[in-house]
Amino acid sequence: MEQNTNLPPEQEPTVLDLYKSVTKDWNSFFNFLRSLWDARKREELNQSLTYQSDEVVLEEKVIEPNRSSAFPWRAVIALFLALIAQAFVEPPQRQGMISVIFYLGAFGMAIWSYRKDEWHLPTLPAIIQIPDPLTTRLIPLILSVVCAGIAFYDFKDGMFTWSNTTLWVLSIVFLAISLWIKIPKIATETVPDTTRREFNLNGVIISFTQEAGKKWLISVITLLVFGLVVFYRLYQLDIVPIEPFSDHSEKILDVYELSQGKTSVFFERNTGREAFQFYWTLLVLNVFNTGFSFYSLKLGTALLGILTIPFVYQLGKEFGNQRVAIFVLFLFGIAAWPNIISRIGLRFPLYPLFVAPTLLYLVRGLRTHNRNDFIIAGIFLGLGLHGYSPFRMMPILVVVAFILYFLHLKSKEQRIQTFWWFLIVVIMSVFVFAPLMRYWISRPDLFGYRAFSRLGSVETELPGPALQIFASNLYKGLLMFNWDDGEIWVHSVTHRPALDLITAALFLLGVVFLIVRYIRQRDWRDLLLLVSIPVLIMPSVLSLAYPGENPALNRAGGASIPAILIAALALEGLVTSFGSSMKRQVIAYSLVGVLFISSAYSNFDLVFRQFYAQYASGAWNTSEIGRVISDFRDKYGQTDTVWIVPYPYWVDTRLPGVWAGIPDRDFALFPEFLSDSLAFPAPKMFIYWNVDTETERILRELYPNGEVSRYTSAFPNKDFFIFLVEE
Repeated sequence: MEQNTNLPPEQEPTVLDLYKSVTKDWNSFFNFLRSLWDARKREELNQSLTYQSDEVVLEEKVIEPNRSSAFPWRAVIALFLALIAQAFVEPPQRQGMISVIFYLGAFGMAIWSYRKDEWHLPTLPAIIQIPDPLTTRLIPLILSVVCAGIAFYDFKDGMFTWSNTTLWVLSIVFLAISLWIKIPKIATETVPDTTRREFNLNGVIISFTQEAGKKWLISVITLLVFGLVVFYRLYQLDIVPIEPFSDHSEKILDVYELSQGKTSVFFERNTGREAFQFYWTLLVLNVFNTGFSFYSLKLGTALLGILTIPFVYQLGKEFGNQRVAIFVLFLFGIAAWPNIISRIGLRFPLYPLFVAPTLLYLVRGLRTHNRNDFIIAGIFLGLGLHGYSPFRMMPILVVVAFILYFLHLKSKEQRIQTFWWFLIVVIMSVFVFAPLMRYWISRPDLFGYRAFSRLGSVETELPGPALQIFASNLYKGLLMFNWDDGEIWVHSVTHRPALDLITAALFLLGVVFLIVRYIRQRDWRDLLLLVSIPVLIMPSVLSLAYPGENPALNRAGGASIPAILIAALALEGLVTSFGSSMKRQVIAYSLVGVLFISSAYSNFDLVFRQFYAQYASGAWNTSEIGRVISDFRDKYGQTDTVWIVPYPYWVDTRLPGVWAGIPDRDFALFPEFLSDSLAFPAPKMFIYWNVDTETERILRELYPNGEVSRYTSAFPNKDFFIFLVEE
């Protein structure tokens, strides 16, 4: 059983006592620790801390659970039963009851395997008790408050300027400096590795220790997996997805206006959007010279998806070990869910992007008692609030995390210290959030409109009792991982599990093992991982006014991180259950290889075949209309006399202009105003849908000599007509 260095209350010194001991006399402090060491059995400790000048030498003694030496046949059966169960809910089978029966069998075998010491989750990293002096630097703190106050007032117009932005950034920097403390270097005390291997490469002798070789191999594997992840994120980005929709036209216009000097804190178009994506996209299109285009939006969000990966990798280490980190790097990196929402070109990947580092530094801070981690967590928490509105659920998860940690503490001093850390996270995030908070105070109606339009009756009456809708939405939201991800075709392969077959099966097994381990060991980190999932799907669940929008993989995107992390933990536990013999290791890693290849193929097919085909059939062919406009410009030198006649549920008349390099023009000319075109000299071109006979009748009356041609689309049932007037 995993243990930590927390001592019983009657033996544990207060934080103040520890701090005084450290600052007064290092030798006495060392003797004090040694006395505690002698007072308890060595095998009951995970680690020992010995101070040598300004360095802390950490000797980790994490005690792994007992492992059976027998072949883990129960674990293998549990896995295959879970895979069979998940296969029965994959389209087109959808045999729910049969799946439940097999899953119950898998859970029973998994628990049996746990009791027989076969399948255990990897041991959580050791807890490090670093005393916090609970101090601040006064001068930087005062400077921070002054800069923040002036900047907060100067944000009254809801615009970023050089003056208020500089003061805002300085306030954050000064606050971080005022709270930052010097943490003693933590080094692992290990037995020197003297086992060496030598290779003769064309007369060159290459010599290295076994430990160095292992680290080199891990680095190579990690880089290869990361390279595969980048491939999945960027492959066919130009055509998957293939066409934009109305939200993209809003975003491109906002980015264009930003380039013209409208440096908003909150962009009010289209019910209001936080600012991060617009500034990021402007940076991307300037760096890569991609222009105000759909591709610029997609490239920007795909890069955001890639930036999420290192934090997910570190979370694997924080909740497990190096192998968990590699497993979650692979499973999350190739997963269709985070891949698709990173490709859409909207703000969706900003949710998991900021969930990952906030959760990482929060959990690491609570584990190591390192105040600096809480400072960083607060910065990411504040930045995330400038990203995508579902991230507004993350502050609630932070509060939940502190409550869970607080409830597992036993001493008053630790609770006081924990409350101090909580204040650091809150204050730090508030300073980062300050510009948007200023806008929120000025325009609360616009800031909260989008969220309240889904939560309440702002746009439409609730279709039933709120509590009943919430319960139904929560049920559907929790089932989306393994059953049904909803009906929103623009960011998911509809009505199938959000996770692929392999990851979904491992996820449920991992949930079972987390529950069992928490009951046995009562570690708050297990409970946090479990609780984080329902909290992070709440932005989707709380769509009470539009329950058809739940589940929504974009609004629940933050939950993809703990869900896939749980699957990786389960997989690592399975590998460990095979033991350390060479024969068993070959079997274990061969099994992992088969699972990974199957998962990679499945996710590749989901994104690049199924999602591509589904999206292409639903999106309108605005790129083809844009190409026709570009051809007209190439021939006649202008586009002022080009119009698109709107028709219900047809194309957004702004998007063809984006494809033609004209992001700030709406080409719409409604049928009742077609006669206004008579005031313009020829040549003229009118584009209308193939079922719009009324528009054709009006144009023939206005321009008897006009020529009509049908544009045959590459997409079925998406042809349109071109009415050309040359004289």
